[in-house]
Amino acid sequence: MRKGIRLRLQTTITLLVCLVVALVLLCVYILYSIEVSGQTREGLEQRAVAIARTAAYTPLVYKALDGEADPREVQTYAEHVRQINGVEFVVVMNMQGIRLSHPDPAQIGKHFRGGDEVSALHGQETVSIADGSLGRSIRAFEPIYNANGKQVGAVAVGMSIGTLMTAISDNKWILYWGIALGALLGTIGAVLLARKFKRLMFGMEPEQIARLLEERSAMLQSAKEGILSVDQRFQITLANAEASRLIGAAGDREGDERRFREFLRLLQMERALAGEPLKDVEIAANGHRLLVNVEPVQVNGQTEGAIATFRDMTEISRLMERLSGISMYADTLRAQTHEFMNKLHIMMGLLHMKQYDRLEEYVRSIVPSLQMEAGTVRQQIKDPVVAGFLIGKLSRARELHVRMTLKEDALLPESAEPQVAYELVTIVGNLLENAMEASRQSAEPEIELGFDYDDEELAVTVRDNGIGIPDELLEQMYEQGFSTKGPNRGVGLYLVRRSVDKLGGDIRVISDEHQGTTFEFTIPYSIKRGD
Repeated sequence: MRKGIRLRLQTTITLLVCLVVALVLLCVYILYSIEVSGQTREGLEQRAVAIARTAAYTPLVYKALDGEADPREVQTYAEHVRQINGVEFVVVMNMQGIRLSHPDPAQIGKHFRGGDEVSALHGQETVSIADGSLGRSIRAFEPIYNANGKQVGAVAVGMSIGTLMTAISDNKWILYWGIALGALLGTIGAVLLARKFKRLMFGMEPEQIARLLEERSAMLQSAKEGILSVDQRFQITLANAEASRLIGAAGDREGDERRFREFLRLLQMERALAGEPLKDVEIAANGHRLLVNVEPVQVNGQTEGAIATFRDMTEISRLMERLSGISMYADTLRAQTHEFMNKLHIMMGLLHMKQYDRLEEYVRSIVPSLQMEAGTVRQQIKDPVVAGFLIGKLSRARELHVRMTLKEDALLPESAEPQVAYELVTIVGNLLENAMEASRQSAEPEIELGFDYDDEELAVTVRDNGIGIPDELLEQMYEQGFSTKGPNRGVGLYLVRRSVDKLGGDIRVISDEHQGTTFEFTIPYSIKRGD
């Protein structure tokens, strides 16, 4: 089956505009032609009437008809008038319709032809078109009266139809030039308009724009992030399915509008419309913890609206926990590997120098120490995840030359919920990392870790002898991104506070400048019972 020809938008607009211009010009041509023809004919008729009146009121004419002058002089006069005015004929006739003048002298004395002279012989001024001895013509008739007011005849002044057509054609030249100029300007305007539309549509065809909009809509609706945009008047211009779900839209128009308005207030969209973006801000909406980013939308340097993207913190939290745990496990393995390689280098050196006695003594000294350290951890820390994690942290502390000890009375039973162990790893891991970094500025860096379980509640203490935390920073230090250590920091304590809150616990900090810092948190803790 043959497909139809598909025209480009620019070509279509050009053709449509040219077609409209052509139709308008055609209508103008028809109307103007009718008007020009009518005015030209009317002008010729009035001219003929004026000549006829002049001839009718000439004394020579009405005296000749009244018998007071020589009728032959009428022919001379009539031909003179005809030649001066450029008309086809000037015929003077008596009351019987007999001609006294004619361009063809042979027609003098004969009856006037056409039949349209009757009204004039009865005293009426008329204009008509009829066939005569000289062909078809426009005729103006005027009755002739003598000095006593008695009608003695009539005069007919005629112009051929050819003369009328010639006059009309002469008057239409301005119409032809006007149409040609209008067509030229219309075509140029059509091309410029089509190019303007093409630029406004970024050079794309309508079907391309339609396909792009469909793809854009599909992408926005399938996005895992909520997307919400507003214009300068705070009217919502876009809200994808995930945004509606997180906000709690349920199909109730009034209720949904109220929910969206409340959500816009939480997002502080007016700040974005003022040109101030929001980065990674946490808000609570519809029972969800959302991580929100808001950016102003600018077109040609002007802010035309704002767009917000947000996602449920539950998924982000899971990802951050996994990344945090993996990072900690990687640090633990690296520390153990580094420590093990140092010991191997020592043993290789002693072996190379054939100091077998010293090698045996060194091996016997480190093995019980490691066994004792691992045994102590396993004895006090019953949860295998936390125990394995702490053994790695002890190796990490030795690598950094930080003395890390576990309180002798520390006891951590295995949790009934595996998720609690992962949260403990996040909390204790970040506190120990901060403690190591703070205590290394001390002459003899020390860290002490304690666990105290009592009646379904666990208290954990992390103490260091570092430089301490200034009082003015105690409230700010839990904010995401806040750090005195430079850019791209300020995440550890934020994760600590979030995990403690997630477990329904409480955290306290005691810090003395240049004396050290103690973090203590308590959480509900259910232990695993034996089968």
